[in-house]
Amino acid sequence: MTKPNDMPAKLRANLVGAFILVAYGVLMSAVTDSPMVIMIADVISGAAVIGIAVLVFPLVREQRAVLSRSYLILKWIEGLLMIAAGILYLNPSTAEFRDYIYDGIHLYVFIISGALFYILLERGGLVPRFINIWGLAGIMALAVSTIFSLAGTPLAFLDWFLVLIITNEVFLAVWLFVKGFR
Repeated sequence: MTKPNDMPAKLRANLVGAFILVAYGVLMSAVTDSPMVIMIADVISGAAVIGIAVLVFPLVREQRAVLSRSYLILKWIEGLLMIAAGILYLNPSTAEFRDYIYDGIHLYVFIISGALFYILLERGGLVPRFINIWGLAGIMALAVSTIFSLAGTPLAFLDWFLVLIITNEVFLAVWLFVKGFR
């Protein structure tokens, strides 16, 4: 079996791109009420998030060890939270904890780990700068929207800026399929 460090660059980039797209399976809860489908989507999405971190870590580990290790740990936490949320959703008596996990814990882990991800990609020169700036802008939009919501004054127009992070990650996935990492 190929270890992450020995993986061909194009295969690594393609897998990261695929896992980014698969991680968006978590949005299945917006289109279905089926606990089984939501659980499967959450578990697969959580595993994909962990997979992204495991594949990216060897590329960024040499840059600022604290940042790269923090990124890896936070992505593991994020993925495990998603898996736990999916499993909890199966039981009607624990289903409400899924919302708490996603809105109360996962969101913050995603914001911090996402910022670290784009900082590490930038420092490593792994993708063009505009992708990293776009990603950080999306993460910042999510952070600002979250702060206003926490303050009890959600601003609906800010939610439109959340499309920045979604479109960025889809674009990044396609970029990795076509161009790969530098």
